Amino acid sequence: MFETLKNVFRVKEMRHKLLYVIWMILVIRVGSQLPVPGVDTSFFKEWFENNAGDAFNFFNAFTGGSFEQMSIFALNITPYITSSIIIQLLTIAIPKLEEMQRDGEEGRKKMTAITRYVTVGLALFQSVAMTIGFGRQGLIPALHSSSTSLPSKIGTGFVVVACLTAGSAMLMWIGERITEKGIGNGISIVLTVNIVSRIPSDFGRLYENFIKGKTLAKGLLAACIIAAIILVVVVFVLILNGAERRIPVQYSRKMVGRKLMGGQSSNIPLKVNTAGVIPIIFASSIMSFPVVIATFAGKANSTGILGEILRGLQSSYWCNPKQIHYTWGLLVYIVLCIFFAYFYTSITFNPMEVADNIKKQGGFIPGIRPGKPTQEYLTNILNYIIFIGAVGLLIVAVIPFFFNGIFGANVSFGGTSIIIIVGVVLETIKQIESQMLVRNYRGFLNK
Repeated sequence: MFETLKNVFRVKEMRHKLLYVIWMILVIRVGSQLPVPGVDTSFFKEWFENNAGDAFNFFNAFTGGSFEQMSIFALNITPYITSSIIIQLLTIAIPKLEEMQRDGEEGRKKMTAITRYVTVGLALFQSVAMTIGFGRQGLIPALHSSSTSLPSKIGTGFVVVACLTAGSAMLMWIGERITEKGIGNGISIVLTVNIVSRIPSDFGRLYENFIKGKTLAKGLLAACIIAAIILVVVVFVLILNGAERRIPVQYSRKMVGRKLMGGQSSNIPLKVNTAGVIPIIFASSIMSFPVVIATFAGKANSTGILGEILRGLQSSYWCNPKQIHYTWGLLVYIVLCIFFAYFYTSITFNPMEVADNIKKQGGFIPGIRPGKPTQEYLTNILNYIIFIGAVGLLIVAVIPFFFNGIFGANVSFGGTSIIIIVGVVLETIKQIESQMLVRNYRGFLNK
């Protein structure tokens, strides 16, 4: 890794790309500090600390604290992520989109354009919902004040909506520019930068809770335990990301003209964590949706059955020995994660299509007949490794919930954040290495 980075700075072209990425990251962080006009940020921050549940904390972690500060990047790239997932799901249901996806470079450009339009639409919808929901609670003074005229209220609301929507669209544009002019993987880098920006404050919170005020021995022990837990989770995520099941494929020899072609062996690599972090994002989003609606409606602190349900849906109440009955929400979360692991993998990997392609190319899996037996074999293997991947994913995701509940750690970075950070870092390093390799080939051919 360090050797790769050293080589990058030696090459002028790659150095310029890396500097471009750093410049874009600086723009992101500056934009995260610029408040939306018409919003009382101090009042909003106080409201966030007193009223926000896990739904908003999860969202705030993904936005790098921009949401808490109500900056112009408060929505961040979450509309783009949601849009990408929606389009990917609709590709299976709408034949026109599926045909577009298979239509090479031209089809990819059309899909990208559709994703952009849906992103702007989602950002607009979320901006309006936030403006109305928060405006009713006095977080936008002009909308809450009775002395403000109707045209002024409409104008202020329009400015807030426009700023939030434009901020999300700008981050989408920055991500695409990093992909095009930088080192690639732009949207993922934007998301990772936001998550990493929250880590220093989280470590500060851990220091305040477990180390500050303790004796030297107790403070050192606590620091070692925290470091060991984080290290174990990171190593486990590395293993989970790299684990794969390779299914051997043998291709038969055949005559092409006067030459005997084929006969080589290959393999189909099936990643153990086939769905990545998508199941956790889906499960967290579904469980946080009722909490968000209740917060906008002013029912977040309700009592009775509604209050019990809302608290059970929030991870801050899970694994707490004093409120153990709320841990039913964790069981629902586990079931949703496993369900979405199977659901998302079934969409992105089609055993029937893979079996047909192997058969058309004259290949077969040793010991398995081509056609339907190959499809059934791939399905069985896939179901097995999906379960293993889902269990591994849940271990990483649940560890922070356990420590938050037992010890009150209360940090924003958890299993989801670590999986994203590790995955993006590894993918970015691969992108850099591949670009360096292409450049070396180009130089050799030019000679």
